[in-house]
Amino acid sequence: MLIRSSRSAVASGPVWAAAAAFAVAVAFLGSVTRADSVESTAGAVIDGKVVARDDKAVTLEVQVGGKPVQRKFPLTLVRAITVAGKREVLGPGGASAPAAGDAPVSRTRPEVEALITKAAADPDWLAATPLNLPKSLDLKWPEKPEGGWNNQKNVGQFIWDVINPNPGRWREGIKLMHHLMDTHKGDAAIRQRAAGTLGSMYHHLFLDYARAVHWWRQAGTHQDPIGLAECYWKLGNKPMAVGLMSGMTRIRPAAIKLWADMGETERALKLVDLFAGSAGVDEAYLYAADACRLAGRFADALKYYDKIAALPDDKGNKRSKDRARAAVEAIRLFDTFDPKKVADGTYTASSLGYEGQVEIAVRVAGGRIEDVRVTKHKEKQFYASMTDTPANIIRKQSVKGVDATSRATITSEAIIHATAKALQSNPAK
Repeated sequence: MLIRSSRSAVASGPVWAAAAAFAVAVAFLGSVTRADSVESTAGAVIDGKVVARDDKAVTLEVQVGGKPVQRKFPLTLVRAITVAGKREVLGPGGASAPAAGDAPVSRTRPEVEALITKAAADPDWLAATPLNLPKSLDLKWPEKPEGGWNNQKNVGQFIWDVINPNPGRWREGIKLMHHLMDTHKGDAAIRQRAAGTLGSMYHHLFLDYARAVHWWRQAGTHQDPIGLAECYWKLGNKPMAVGLMSGMTRIRPAAIKLWADMGETERALKLVDLFAGSAGVDEAYLYAADACRLAGRFADALKYYDKIAALPDDKGNKRSKDRARAAVEAIRLFDTFDPKKVADGTYTASSLGYEGQVEIAVRVAGGRIEDVRVTKHKEKQFYASMTDTPANIIRKQSVKGVDATSRATITSEAIIHATAKALQSNPAK
């Protein structure tokens, strides 16, 4: 894995946003030789070989598909550099800063606003990214496209079906939104819709929280309030997140997850009753169960899964019931999860995702989880979960306390559950 510590990864600017996309590519193309590393102020750790350094930047070389690729990182965004096993902490905060991924780096409101202002600049890769889209795509982008589903004609469906499931095309999706904004300079509604989509892309795909805030703030009614609050939290200012969340009049089940992620488990669980008798009660129970799992309250998590099982069967909650059954199967293993007791080897297992089984391989050496890799899946809207969730498992050396990636919680939970199951099995031959 390229990024091995990434709860709040790439929150700080274009280079780390590029690193997130780059990490996804590495996850699919190959592995990196772990020798040196660069740790961002946002908690991401990029493995490779330090090949150059001056008073402004450090250059890291990684092997992708057997070929060396170099990335340059500004020292202003670097917390620490490790060369030949020796870690050097840069700038303030260093040793007293929170452990990477345990919580966002703490920042004042002015510091967060400075990051967001800086993120108004285009990422360094945008100019070189091609505008790659079908000639049949309707760039008029009507709010309600006519006809049936056609991902070669309708912009929203093109993003959903073609861009999101293909990490190699994520940058092209950003390019398309900028193209639409340029094409419709006089149409405020389309520009706001494009800004909202950019906010979602930077949040869901790149984990670039500062840039996500910048675009969501320009999106008018196309903002995502819960997404904005999460960005403030990930950027290091919990009061900004709490203030926004506390002022919401329309509560969605996803709010349960964010309150739990911020350590406010009881506040999260109090929201569950708001959805009693509604069509979203099964989703609320799932978020509540995950909140309990994250807090280590496994018995309470099982109670919420039981509530899902007790709901009347219908087409709307079948997927939730299937997920609950898969979760129960795995969560009973959490208390016995201890990689120190696992023999060296590679272990495999699967658990139910959104589209089907998510298969993983976990490599253990010397009592440590060295690698967690998704080997097969049918997921489409997995966003950053394929790298973010394995990185968190490796960092924590456990499935306990690993939070699911926002907007891809189903895939994340499948990876977490499959990892728990894998390490209770025999190593692959």
